[in-house]
Amino acid sequence: MRADDLESVLEIESASFSRPWTGRHFQEELDSSFSYPTVALTAGGALAGYLCLKKVLDEAEVLDVAVKESLRGKGVGKALVQWALSFCRDSGVNLVFLEVRAGNAHAIALYRRLGFRVAGLRKKYYDDGEDAIVMEHAY
Repeated sequence: MRADDLESVLEIESASFSRPWTGRHFQEELDSSFSYPTVALTAGGALAGYLCLKKVLDEAEVLDVAVKESLRGKGVGKALVQWALSFCRDSGVNLVFLEVRAGNAHAIALYRRLGFRVAGLRKKYYDDGEDAIVMEHAY
């Protein structure tokens, strides 16, 4: 991800989440030496989705991942998470974790297929009172 991707990233973010990150959030990820924000592009070079990953020592967290609505279900999210897992494995990470809305069955199923397991529950984690499922992938 680069600064000139932010306009497209923010469009996807706003369309994907009820409490979207701001441009400042993404800029902080771009500026952090612990963060690895990345984008997926279509064959034509348009931004299809993104993932923000934070790595500290031998652990990493997927902070944010979203795909342009018209491209969902086409493997973009899967490719982004697979990239993150490969990057983490190659970087000596032992544990990758993330939080996902308890009601997001599609994402939970994808994470399970990619080797994540449920590690816990954060009650009423989201502003609307929905729980978050904590998932982890260990190497």
